[in-house]
Amino acid sequence: MAENNQNAMAGSAPAKQNPVATNGGVYKPPVDRADTNPYKDSRVTSVGAWFQERFAVVIPVIDYLKKKEVPLHRHSVWYYFGGLTLFFFIVQVLTGLLLLQYYKPTEAEAFGSFVFIQQQVPYGWLIRQIHAWSANAMILMAFIHMFSTFFMKAYRKPRELMWVSGFVLFVLSLAFGFTGYLLPWNELAFFATQVGTEVPKVAPGGAFFVNILRGGEEVSGETLTRMFSMHVVLLPGILLIILAVHLLLVQILGTSAPIGYKETGRIKGYEKFFPTFLAKDAVGWLIGFAIIVVLSIISPWEIGVQANPLAPAPLGIKPEWYFWGQFLLLKDFSFAGGELLAIALFTTAAILWVCVPFLDGRASREEKSPFFTLFGLFLFIAFIVYTFRVFLLYY
Repeated sequence: MAENNQNAMAGSAPAKQNPVATNGGVYKPPVDRADTNPYKDSRVTSVGAWFQERFAVVIPVIDYLKKKEVPLHRHSVWYYFGGLTLFFFIVQVLTGLLLLQYYKPTEAEAFGSFVFIQQQVPYGWLIRQIHAWSANAMILMAFIHMFSTFFMKAYRKPRELMWVSGFVLFVLSLAFGFTGYLLPWNELAFFATQVGTEVPKVAPGGAFFVNILRGGEEVSGETLTRMFSMHVVLLPGILLIILAVHLLLVQILGTSAPIGYKETGRIKGYEKFFPTFLAKDAVGWLIGFAIIVVLSIISPWEIGVQANPLAPAPLGIKPEWYFWGQFLLLKDFSFAGGELLAIALFTTAAILWVCVPFLDGRASREEKSPFFTLFGLFLFIAFIVYTFRVFLLYY
């Protein structure tokens, strides 16, 4: 009887759960999911809590930026030129969007809309001048940033792709300058574009490329339309993609110190990227913006005369200053086959320049590489000398 009672009690006890799930016969343990807002219990204001609840995913990014540090040494000032380049690009975008509201990219209306912006639109002259001066400032800052990065050997391992993406951004900046030069459709821009687009014809396949760029055999209204579409659609789209990659690499890999500075104790310390370095960067942006506003007022770019394709080219036609070196080298190589040789020199120098991180093995081993330093000095001095020669010849 007792045994029967025990069996009855055992039968009424709850059975143990089978760890095997009935759905497909696979056991799935419970998953501990992270809180979507891990900062909900932090002490913040009501406004801060509102933003945290909706943008909690951004907070780890800010925390990461707060942990990032920038080395302090005697060459630290060169770190700010990358931010200045980015700032002037932003100014370009904002002022360009404002100019687009009135500009008409056709052969019949381009110059008239340009004059209308300058003379009739309230503060249109200032927006146009800031756009022009910030374009030159952006390319100048890109030049300084590129050469300072080179001489500090910041391209060395593991930052090779940072250097390559930076070089692509530099080339795109030059392309912005070239495509935007024709848009006012004045006499100087028209004939400078005609001369500039003639150069690639001497290279194999160059004539085909020039025809695509011009939209025909000669510079015309079709050329203006193509330059406009590249300037406001194609180039910005490509640049934004490359810029995102470049900035991501900068944040992931951090800021490089010159070779040997850590080992010899020449690093004075470190400062937080956010907010300390970024705040100093912002001060530089304000100073840079103030300078281009002053230049826009005291030294405005001229309107010029409307382009006339049938008129002879005026004397003294030359490109913008950042193409002066190539322009004068082509004139120096005016002998038979010289232009092709000059183009070959441009191309070879550009390929070597972008491939420096993969060629400079000594820098990747944290050793000084005087050969590549001399190579950079040669290109820098050549650019300065040729630019100064153009200045002496034409001014």
